[in-house]
Amino acid sequence: MPLSEQEQRLLEEMERNLYRNDADFVHAVGGVRGRRPNYRAIVLGVLLAVAGVGALIGGVASQILIIGIVGFALMFAGVLVAITPGKRGAATAAPTESPSSSAKPRSGAGFMDRMNDRWDRRQEGRD
Repeated sequence: MPLSEQEQRLLEEMERNLYRNDADFVHAVGGVRGRRPNYRAIVLGVLLAVAGVGALIGGVASQILIIGIVGFALMFAGVLVAITPGKRGAATAAPTESPSSSAKPRSGAGFMDRMNDRWDRRQEGRD
């Protein structure tokens, strides 16, 4: 179902506001696309997962529980290694702190507290 003209204008206005007000978020999300995959980690993860599948099947076939558990752990570790970004990729994808945010929320603050502080800072800037 296509959007009406009013809904399209509203969506475009929301996008413009997002790019203008949340430049750090847009930078963080946009930085993930440009990152090159770490092929070494992917290959290592796939090999671990395949070894885990083999151990799991071997454990089931021989009815030895510990071999099956080790196989499952190897599969899980292989998938984690394959999908987890490396240190180089995580450093480029990490958002940088914008200089406009002078008041930092306390480190022990919960998610909603940080969002409320951020909202308050934005509202103070508009007045």
